[in-house]
Amino acid sequence: MMNETATSAPARTLDRELFLHGHPLLREGILKLLAIKDSDVRILTLGQSRDAIDNGLHSGGAFSATIPLVALFYGGFLRLNIEDPTKRGYDMFTLSKGHAVAALASIYAELGYFDEKVLRHSRSHESILNGHPGPILPGIHIATGPMGQGIGVAQGFAIAGRTSPRFDSYCMVGDGELQEGSVWESVMYAGQNHLDNFCVLVDRNNGQLDIHNRMLFPMPPLEQVFGSFGWITHNVDATQYDGVFAALEQFRFGPRNGRPTAIICNTSKGYGAFSDFMNKHKVTTTEALLVQELELQKRQRANRVAEFVSYVDQFDQSERADSVRRLLFDAARQMHLDAEEGSLKRSTFDAIVGPVLTKRVPSRDKRIRYDDRLLPKLDAKKSYSAAEIVTAAMKVFAVDSSVASIDSDLASTSGLEAGVAAVDQRRALNVGVAEANMMLIGEAFAALGMNTWVSTFCPFFNWQVLRRIAVGQQERLEAMQSRDGWLSEGHGLDLTFLATAANLETRTNGATHMGNDDITTFDAVGSLNIIDVSCPQQMLSIMRWIMEGNRGLVYVRVMRTGSAVLYSQDYTFRFGEGKILRESDADAAIIISSGRGVHEALAAADLCAKQGIAVQVIDMPSVDEELLLRAYVSSKPLIFAEQNNGYLWQNFLKVLYRNRTKTDIAGLNRVVTINTLTAEGKPQFIHSATYEELIAAFNLTPAAIMEAVQSAVASK
Repeated sequence: MMNETATSAPARTLDRELFLHGHPLLREGILKLLAIKDSDVRILTLGQSRDAIDNGLHSGGAFSATIPLVALFYGGFLRLNIEDPTKRGYDMFTLSKGHAVAALASIYAELGYFDEKVLRHSRSHESILNGHPGPILPGIHIATGPMGQGIGVAQGFAIAGRTSPRFDSYCMVGDGELQEGSVWESVMYAGQNHLDNFCVLVDRNNGQLDIHNRMLFPMPPLEQVFGSFGWITHNVDATQYDGVFAALEQFRFGPRNGRPTAIICNTSKGYGAFSDFMNKHKVTTTEALLVQELELQKRQRANRVAEFVSYVDQFDQSERADSVRRLLFDAARQMHLDAEEGSLKRSTFDAIVGPVLTKRVPSRDKRIRYDDRLLPKLDAKKSYSAAEIVTAAMKVFAVDSSVASIDSDLASTSGLEAGVAAVDQRRALNVGVAEANMMLIGEAFAALGMNTWVSTFCPFFNWQVLRRIAVGQQERLEAMQSRDGWLSEGHGLDLTFLATAANLETRTNGATHMGNDDITTFDAVGSLNIIDVSCPQQMLSIMRWIMEGNRGLVYVRVMRTGSAVLYSQDYTFRFGEGKILRESDADAAIIISSGRGVHEALAAADLCAKQGIAVQVIDMPSVDEELLLRAYVSSKPLIFAEQNNGYLWQNFLKVLYRNRTKTDIAGLNRVVTINTLTAEGKPQFIHSATYEELIAAFNLTPAAIMEAVQSAVASK
C-alpha cells in the first residue's frame, strides 16, 4: 500500500470508496494485517541487536514507535517513490527521534530502500546504519538524533510541499525531545502559516534516557498545547492500531482546513516487547535473551496470521464480501506478505523483504540561471552596505525559482527578504526571533535541491543546529562518493549562512551582538566554508560564486554598515584564494587581514608610506594556505591585524604545523598578532562602544597598526 512497484509507479492505495465509507470488514482486516507487520518489524529490529557492533539496541524508543510507524508506512497513507526518494512531488518522512532508527531501518529494508544485509553489523565503522539515521542511508534525507530538530526540517519540507508539485510531510518526534525549545519554534511557525500538509506523530512513551518510565518533569497535556498554536490534535492509544490508523486516515483523506496535524500516540517505552528488559532507553542484549524474545515474537506472529486467516474464512459469498476479500489480499501483498490472489490455501503470509528498488538517483544541476547584465554596477567612488548589494543582486538571482531565503527578524540587516520577495515572496520567509527554526527550514529547502540563504547576526546562529546540519552534509558527500552510494552529483546542500555585523560592530550594541568569536568557534565545524567579506564588489562576486552551485555550507560574514569599494568590476572570487591589494619590491612588512580590518590595514599602509616604509597588504576572505606560506618564507615581518579572535592567525599556525618539515618555525618571532584576544591570548566578549572606540581599545586603528609595523621592521 505504501511502496513503489519495481517500475517505480506511484504507490497504490486501498479502494478509497470503501475506505471513506468505513466498511467494517475491510477496516478490521487491515488492522489485523498491520498486527502481522508489527511482528515482522519487531523481529527484524531484534535481529539488528544480535550482530550490532555492541550488541546494543535503542529498544525502548524503537519498540514504542513501532505501531505508529507500521500504521503510517503500511496503512495506505504515504505516496512514496522508493526508486528515487529525492524526486519532488512524493510524500516525505522525517524521523526526528533518531534513536528509533532500528525500527525505521527494518521497514526501509523491507520496502526496498536498501538490502537486508545493511541491518547486520550496525554502528560499526564499515556500516552505513548508524545509531541515528543520516543521508548515508538510502531514503534518509537529513541526519537526526535526540535534539528535536527533525520536526523543524520536516516543517520546511511541508512549506515546499505546498507549491507544485504538492506533497505531504510526515514527522515522528519523541516526547523527550519536546523539552527542546527549537521544537516549539517550529510548532508556532507551522500553525501560524497554515501548513495543513504537515502531520507530526508524537511517540509519547512517557520516558527518557535517565528514567525510562516517567519524564524528568511533568509534561502538559500535549493536545492542548499543540491546539493552542492552531494545530488539529488527536490523542490516541498507540498500544493498538485503531486510533493511530483513524487519525492518519483523517489527516490523509479528510478535508484540509489550514491547520497542521499532531497525533499524540500514548504508549510506554519498550511497548510490544515481551521482556521488561527491553523497556530501557538502550540495552545490550545477551544471546539467551534474544532467543527467548524472538521465539515469543514469532509465536505471536503465527497467532496473528491464524487470526487473519480465520477472519477472512468466515466471509460470506456475497459480491460485497468478495470485493473486501480481494482488497485485503491486495493489501497483504502491498504489505510485503506472501499472499496469493484470493486464496487462503496458497498464501503463507510470510514476510517478504525487498527487493531493493532504490537506485543511484539522477544528478542535480545546481547552477542558478540569471542575466548577468542586470546585476548592480558599483561606483568605485561610493560606499555600499552588504544589504544593499544583497537586495539588488537577489532581485536578479531569485528569478530562478531555485533561490530561497529565510531571515529571523533581522531582514533589514541582510537584504535577503527585500531582494527575494521582490521576485517571489513565497520564497522569502521570515521566522521571527527563532534562529534555530530559520536554519532548519533552510536545511529542508537545501535538501530539496534549492540554493538557500539564511541570515541573522553572527553570534545568533545556533551551533547545535549548525553542527547537525554539517553532519548530514558530510554523510551526503560520503553517499555521493561511495561506489555503492545512492546520491549522485548535485545532492549536497547548497546552504549559505549570511552572518551580519561581523567583527567589530559599527553600532553601539552590547556584548551579545558582537561577532568577534563566531569565526573561530565555527571554524571547528566540519564541511563549513568560512568567508569574511571586505568589499561590496567582493560580496557581489561571492554571490556569483555561490550561484554556480555545489558550494556546500558557506558561512559568509558581512559588515552591517557601508564600506568603500576595494575591487574592480572584473574581480573574481575564488574560495581559498587571498588577494594582494598593495605590494612593491621595496616592501618591508606584510599586513594580513579580512573584513573591515582590510580598510584599516590599507590606511595603515598609507601612514607607513609617509614614514618611508613600504608595506604589502593582503586581503584574505578565506584561508589561502599557499599565500600564507609564501608570505612567511619571504622573511618579512607579518602583522595579522584582525577584528576578531585571530581566525587567520590560528589557521596560519595550522598551516605551518602541517608544513613543519619544509619551513623553519624559528621565523615565528617575525609574526605580530593584533586581535580581540586578551593579552594572555584568551577569548573575550566585547561590550558596547562606538567603532572608533573599539579599534582604539584593541590597537586596530591605522595608527596603531602602523606602530606595530614600525616596531616589527626595526626589530628584524
